[in-house]
Amino acid sequence: MKWRDARRSDNVVGAGGRGGVKLGLGGIAVVVVLGLLLGKNPIEMLGLVSQIEQGAPSGQTQAVPENETTDFVRAILGETEDVWGDIFQRAGQQYPPPKLVLFSGAVQTACGGASAASGPFYCPGDRMVYLDTSFFEEMKARLGGGGDFAYAYVIAHEVGHHVQNVTGVFEKAQEARQRGVPMEGADGLSVRQELQADCFAGVWANHAQARHQWLEAGDVEAALNTATAIGDDRLQKQAQGEVVPDSFTHGTSAQRVRWFKTGFASGQVASCDTFATDRL
Repeated sequence: MKWRDARRSDNVVGAGGRGGVKLGLGGIAVVVVLGLLLGKNPIEMLGLVSQIEQGAPSGQTQAVPENETTDFVRAILGETEDVWGDIFQRAGQQYPPPKLVLFSGAVQTACGGASAASGPFYCPGDRMVYLDTSFFEEMKARLGGGGDFAYAYVIAHEVGHHVQNVTGVFEKAQEARQRGVPMEGADGLSVRQELQADCFAGVWANHAQARHQWLEAGDVEAALNTATAIGDDRLQKQAQGEVVPDSFTHGTSAQRVRWFKTGFASGQVASCDTFATDRL
């Protein structure tokens, strides 16, 4: 995949730092004295110190180290911004791009805490995509073998959730859930949301390919291998030796492949209405 032709996004950030240095009694006394000398409320000063000790609050971001992985993520996110920006503009709307937070180990979000074991995810509460780059190594080892276009598919899938969020899909799904429509299960809302995000990733890939002609032999197959590897049926079979459709949340391997290919073949958002079809 010739991804270096893509524009780099400015919306890739790092998670706020955590684990500051703890102050002893002497340090606290110094803070109090400094507060009095500066005419500041010592209690407010100590509150600030407490925030520093605990680390950055949820949602605060910082710069990310510049390396090959970061450059790749910037390039793919930049291409999602350009493609979806154009699609929204043609529909008479403006696309509000998400930020993508690179983290290591664990992170706090508006949706709660998460670890690297969670895999990449999108939080609708803060409109951010979260990615622990060690997931790329996990893909190489266990999830279809990895590869640049497979990694791009994962990022594009999470951005697909952002598109759902800003177009009201999340809100409608929540309303349906409150009416008693099941989220989990082979025909549940969660599966339909995930498959639509796969289709949106395919739509993005179609437009990105038309813009750059950057796909090489084996790239699409690598993405499809990843889609196959992260199907509910495949993961459940590996983890517990049996498949339980009633607990599906993302769709089967075949469904994930089919919906990505649907979006990739058509390049049309309208082809991705997983909520209206009887055949997932």
